[in-house]
Amino acid sequence: MIVGTRKPLAEIQGMVRGARRLLLAGCDTCVAECVAGGRKEVGELAAALMMAFRLSGQEVEIRETSVDRQCIHEFLLEVVEAAAGAEAVISLACGAGVQALAARLPETPVFPALNTQFIGETAERGLWLENCRGCGDCMLGLTGGICPISRCAKSLLNGPCGGAAGGLCEINKAKKFDPEVPCAWLQIYDRLSALGQLERLLELAPPKDWSQGEAGGPRRVLRPDQRP
Repeated sequence: MIVGTRKPLAEIQGMVRGARRLLLAGCDTCVAECVAGGRKEVGELAAALMMAFRLSGQEVEIRETSVDRQCIHEFLLEVVEAAAGAEAVISLACGAGVQALAARLPETPVFPALNTQFIGETAERGLWLENCRGCGDCMLGLTGGICPISRCAKSLLNGPCGGAAGGLCEINKAKKFDPEVPCAWLQIYDRLSALGQLERLLELAPPKDWSQGEAGGPRRVLRPDQRP
């Protein structure tokens, strides 16, 4: 899932300063799961903005809507309809949703209410972990299902390095983490050992094709059956 966190109220208010008719648009999937951009959070932000504008002596009309996913164009039709007459739209979706909505509203400014953080795993209630960076060249089959790109501070393809101590990554010495960051390659070793597949560590991973990731520019995927 995509993990996001809400921007400070003052920043959001500043982005739409001067607009008198606002639409707040939520996204009820990823960012709703991380309690940042679902229907409930739309209502909370609307109330907070209304109070903030009143305290600054401004009268603003705020409408609310929320759809299942803003990153899917078919779901955006409801938001586009609700945006009629709005002077600005505040999207509580991830960056992909904000851009998809902006493409559908070429004459209406669309602003992000969230900071998109990472592709995450819901580890437990209220805790999300960055376990994937979408590198486009997955090597989880070689590392026991533990990603060295996202979970190793140096993104080492063949590890470990010489800096780990006591099962912990050396970055703990430079910055205080709570909890402390484990060595990803020790985790990989333990996982492969438990699976009886330690021989996989003898397979040297070749240099990664970073062009398949974000370093290669904007990416797109077209299903083979959709090709002309």
